[in-house]
Amino acid sequence: MSVTEASQSGTARCAHCLQEIDTARALTALIDGKRLSFCCHGCLGVYELVHSQSLDAFYNQRCDWKPGRPAFARVDPAAFAGQVSDDGRTSRIDVVLSGIRCASCVWLVEKVIGRIDGVLSARVNYATRRALIEWLPETVRLDEILQTLSGIGYTPRPGSQAASLEFSAIEKRDLLLRFGTAGFFSMQLMLFTAALYAGFFQGMESRYRLVFQLISWALATPVIFYAGFPFIAGAIRSVRAGALNMDVLVALGSLSAYGYSVAMIFTGGEVFFDTSAMIVTFILLGRFIEAGSRLKAGSALVSLAELQPNEALLVQETGETIVVPLDRVRTGDLIEVIPGDRLPLDGTVVEGTADVDESMLTGESAPVLKTPGSTVYAGTSSLTGHMKIKVAGDARETMLSKIVRTVEDAQARKAPIQGVADRTAGLFVPGILLLAMATLAWWLSAKASPVTAVMNAVSVLVIACPCALGLATPLAILVATTAIGKKGILVKGGDIFESVSKTTTIVLDKTGTLTRGKPTIVDCFDYGVSDRFMQHCASLEAWSEHPAGKAIAASWKGDRLDVDDFRATPGMGVSGFMDGCEWHAGTPALLERQGVTVDPECLRQAGFLEKAGKTTVFVACGGKVAGLVGLIDDLREDAVEMITSLRSPGLRLVMMTGDNEGVARYVASQCGITDVRAALGPIGKSEAIRHLKKHGETVMMAGDGINDAPALTEADTGVTLGTATGIALESAGVAILNDDLRLIATLFAHSRKCFSIIRQNLAWAFGYNMVAIPLAVSGLLHPIVSALLMALSSLVVVANSLRLRTS
Repeated sequence: MSVTEASQSGTARCAHCLQEIDTARALTALIDGKRLSFCCHGCLGVYELVHSQSLDAFYNQRCDWKPGRPAFARVDPAAFAGQVSDDGRTSRIDVVLSGIRCASCVWLVEKVIGRIDGVLSARVNYATRRALIEWLPETVRLDEILQTLSGIGYTPRPGSQAASLEFSAIEKRDLLLRFGTAGFFSMQLMLFTAALYAGFFQGMESRYRLVFQLISWALATPVIFYAGFPFIAGAIRSVRAGALNMDVLVALGSLSAYGYSVAMIFTGGEVFFDTSAMIVTFILLGRFIEAGSRLKAGSALVSLAELQPNEALLVQETGETIVVPLDRVRTGDLIEVIPGDRLPLDGTVVEGTADVDESMLTGESAPVLKTPGSTVYAGTSSLTGHMKIKVAGDARETMLSKIVRTVEDAQARKAPIQGVADRTAGLFVPGILLLAMATLAWWLSAKASPVTAVMNAVSVLVIACPCALGLATPLAILVATTAIGKKGILVKGGDIFESVSKTTTIVLDKTGTLTRGKPTIVDCFDYGVSDRFMQHCASLEAWSEHPAGKAIAASWKGDRLDVDDFRATPGMGVSGFMDGCEWHAGTPALLERQGVTVDPECLRQAGFLEKAGKTTVFVACGGKVAGLVGLIDDLREDAVEMITSLRSPGLRLVMMTGDNEGVARYVASQCGITDVRAALGPIGKSEAIRHLKKHGETVMMAGDGINDAPALTEADTGVTLGTATGIALESAGVAILNDDLRLIATLFAHSRKCFSIIRQNLAWAFGYNMVAIPLAVSGLLHPIVSALLMALSSLVVVANSLRLRTS
């Protein structure tokens, strides 16, 4: 392939960006025997890349491309350093792309980036211009991906909620301008249409009728080709892609009435420009209101994300503070927070006390007192007092950031019931097109006038409403996740609402869920094996995540011993070496597993403790039982209220715990649960839930510990509370950020209402189409009425979904 500078004068268009160029200055290249012109080396390079990868279909598919040279900007990878998430094997980044002009751009970006060696996936959202890319960092560098994007004319920028919201706002403004234009010209058009209708019944001179028809033609034209341009462009795209959508129906309906009216001007018939214009106007009104609803729901999430400040007061080694951007703050740094400021990062208070407003996380308005050792969260507000905080992680690792990402994922995930609408919508448009053609043919065969046949066919095209089907589920989920998030309940997927509403069995963990999770030592039996029994117990349990272990560790105020080869056995206990001797603390099963024999007297003594509702920890040293520690974990005040509110016909309550039978029965009797499964380890809980599911139960599991993670994953719905461990939070589908059991009942009520509204929306969408389409076929509905009803159908779904905001 040869590249030359053109010398002949004249104009041409760049083969890539379509910008008009002077042929005397153009670059020309011979590609596959064709001499093509380019405005710059950048466009030539992009064309060569697209052609070399056999992606030339891009140039055939683009339909509303605006001519103009792309921005080939050099991208600094450092600007994206804080945007990359890494799970140890793969990396992900969310970027905003400039230069996305049509759906073909989306196709090109996904194909080019997807073919880079090491890129696992590339998904581009045309509506928001955001690209989510996942790759193997050991195979390909982020810099290569970014430069490839820039090299094909789509400059990447760091992704943000505000950027997505900006695109939504632009879409709404564009719809408002188009609707305003359509409304203005349509109102003028109706004045002349009224005169034409009057002339039809009472007579009108032909010269005046022609003038009025020409004026109507002029008024309808901007409505169809400016205000209605998105429908025409969308219809062309969908036809080229082979996936017919709603735009095809609107474009065909409005253009049919418009084209028929133009023909009638020259043949002396009646015109129906008002029909074509009002179809576009009413449907634009519906889309404008839908866009406003999406923008409002998205604004709530952006407002939440913007609660996190962009700067922090970093405490230097000298003790002085300096304002720095968050990307300069590292894990372990000290930051200072003064009264009235929002906390920039998660961390632990090391100095000072303050009342902190955590309502944005928990939904509770009462301030929380924070003292040294307390955990604090980004986005919360310090009301009183100065604090120095040890930073726990960067800006992407804060609880607030995780909430925002989780809600984004939830709004993107589909409920299973959405599959019904998706499958129906895929066949809907082709079916309506065939029905409209059949309607036209039937009325013509019935000797009806061409006007009647065309208007009835247009009515069929316009009144059909796949929009209501498409909005029925996602809009309800969008509103529901935002509304319930304000109550401190984080739902990780739209499918969760459906599974919660169908729940038949609720499984509750004991420790930390029904009980406080903060046991206290009430009995201690030292068998004399060691002269420092409690010091050894506390030193060993200091490494434990279990509440009982933490309580034993906290009871010892003296120095702790070094522990070597520490091991934690989930559901059983902990082991380690101290002073040259192997120690174990946990259940009798752990001791037996380690070859320690528990004598009958020890078991009898433990039995007395368990009957009194006390958790018993068996301690062994050097192959002998060294003693017993008895702890009591009080029932939470809100446990009985929560269980009472959940009692309803068809809902079964089960308590599962790794604790012994005696303690389990004691706690269950206090809160009114009769179905108790005790002495279950992590795998045992998971298998018990699997058994329930095999017998037709839909199971919700509420837990908060590491040993609950398998069960939370196995359940149809996993729920954790604000005190949950990290792995439990990752395993669950719902995180209740406020440590309030009563919010489980709130989750149930909200999920049932959400799923009920989804069913109502789908019933309305199917019912509307089943009633309205036959009326249109029979000729009982004028196209203008059909367009109005179609717009109202979508508005009913929008209004019904917005009811979730007040639940």
